[in-house]
Amino acid sequence: MKKHLILPILAAGLTLASCEDFLKEHPTGSLTTGSSVSSPEIARAFADGAYSNITTWNNGGGGWGGNNASLLEYMTGKADGNSQTEAFKFYNLEYTSNAFYIDNWWSGMFSGIARANLAIQKIGEIATLPAATKTNMIAEVKTMRALYYFQLVRMFGDVPKLTTLVTELGQVATKRSPVKEIYDEIIIPDLLEAEKSTLPWRDAGGRISMGAIKSILADVYLTYAGFPVKAGVPAYTESAKRSKELLDNGTYTLFPEYTDMINPANRNTKEFILQVQHEKDIRNNGMTPVILPTLRGIASYSDEYGGLIPRKEFVESYEKGDKRTQEKQFYYTFYKGHPSDYPLGDPRRERLDLGGYYIYKYFDVQAVDNDAKANINFTIYRLADVMLMYAEASNRAEGKPNAQAAKALNDIRARAKLAPVTTTNVDEFEQAVWAERYFELAYEDKMWFDMIRTRKVRNDITKQWDDFVGHKTVYGKTFTANQLLLPIPLREINNNRNLVQNPGF
Repeated sequence: MKKHLILPILAAGLTLASCEDFLKEHPTGSLTTGSSVSSPEIARAFADGAYSNITTWNNGGGGWGGNNASLLEYMTGKADGNSQTEAFKFYNLEYTSNAFYIDNWWSGMFSGIARANLAIQKIGEIATLPAATKTNMIAEVKTMRALYYFQLVRMFGDVPKLTTLVTELGQVATKRSPVKEIYDEIIIPDLLEAEKSTLPWRDAGGRISMGAIKSILADVYLTYAGFPVKAGVPAYTESAKRSKELLDNGTYTLFPEYTDMINPANRNTKEFILQVQHEKDIRNNGMTPVILPTLRGIASYSDEYGGLIPRKEFVESYEKGDKRTQEKQFYYTFYKGHPSDYPLGDPRRERLDLGGYYIYKYFDVQAVDNDAKANINFTIYRLADVMLMYAEASNRAEGKPNAQAAKALNDIRARAKLAPVTTTNVDEFEQAVWAERYFELAYEDKMWFDMIRTRKVRNDITKQWDDFVGHKTVYGKTFTANQLLLPIPLREINNNRNLVQNPGF
């Protein structure tokens, strides 16, 4: 059932969870807005409730083979979804305010905000909770609220501002507040408050850590520096400060091999900063079947969706010799046919050529070969992302790349077996960083947001940087100013007459 802005009025049930692992649930009852709260365990349950909607990042989407994560990839024009019900609407730029994906993201983020608002109030009411514990729990919750709002403003622009529990139906009909106001009054203050906590730099169970707070702040300020707010050098400086703190701390390290990132044993370790948590027997990762070639018989899954497929033009635009394009690094072109589909003796059981490129970043070998239960996490932030944030932000803040910025960029290129970038020109270095973000963070829901904040798109054919408005995709479609924001879901427009639709919809 979809949850909209009225959710806290009707019921905000939170499942009590184990303090050791908030994903492994042990239900003992439910909490509502009227519950009396008095114990650390109940406070922990409320805090954990704020994480519930992080699953929106890679949860179900529109129709067969759909996944919310696919939306932002379709929008770039660098991904296909030939078997996915709603994919064509986005890469053909024919989507409307009725699209499932758009509704899922809006409702998912606002449901998360409602849970966060509930948690902030209820945790604050517990007088017996040690001060440091309360501060840290509220820091977690406010970070999640900031993350939900950050996602919303980048997708939809101006959005309703809700920072307290909605207790009356009249409060649901809230007007949209300007993007800058959402940043200035919710996102940035929430994160700055969380930054003052004593949360550890890494949380092995996947909860918010100081590393996650610094990463989100670095991303927020980098985005705030660009379009649409255009805060410029002061924001670049703040972004560089947070990313540098994370790099200098040394808690996070790059994985030696790209395939380390799809090893379930490595969840929440080394390079990973913030992930959507998955457990194969509780909530397995739905992205794995989505990226499989459509019904080719290579997996134990009953459905191989082919719902998110990289465009060959993009994969073939990587630099020659880039390790990331080698077989079974970021992409794959063949696999062994599954015994359930190919009889003994069929040569396709040893190798089945797939006729194109497929994403390997979400390929859980155990799940594909044996049990159809993907046990890898979905990553929201990892170290390589923050390294590139630092390289870009410090370059703009200082007017040239410093030694640490160059090292951050070139350490990522070195892992890809590429030569270092040596330019000291501010614009050339910036474009080198942008390109590296495209190639390193491909199909991790980063590229579309980079396009929006920079208003630039790398052309896979010419390998030049086009203006966003006027860029022609490989589908022959041209971006206009209407693509800078997604439409407000029609359901919300109908429920709240104070909402004004985005231009072009």
